[in-house]
Amino acid sequence: MKEFTVAPNKDVTGWYVKVEDVAPTDLYKMRSDAVEKAEELAQGDTPSKVLILDEKHEVEEERKF
Repeated sequence: MKEFTVAPNKDVTGWYVKVEDVAPTDLYKMRSDAVEKAEELAQGDTPSKVLILDEKHEVEEERKF
């Protein structure tokens, strides 16, 4: 199962989308935009899951596709 992660940058001024905990693919200003992109990527590569992390980099939500 492929894993996509949405995580804030260190200043929480932007949100990264990572694939398989490798280097981030994109930086988004809005968390909702990053979540939307991660879900789009996950839906195109099922089975997969999206982990949404909070400011402390703890898992806040997990979505499976």
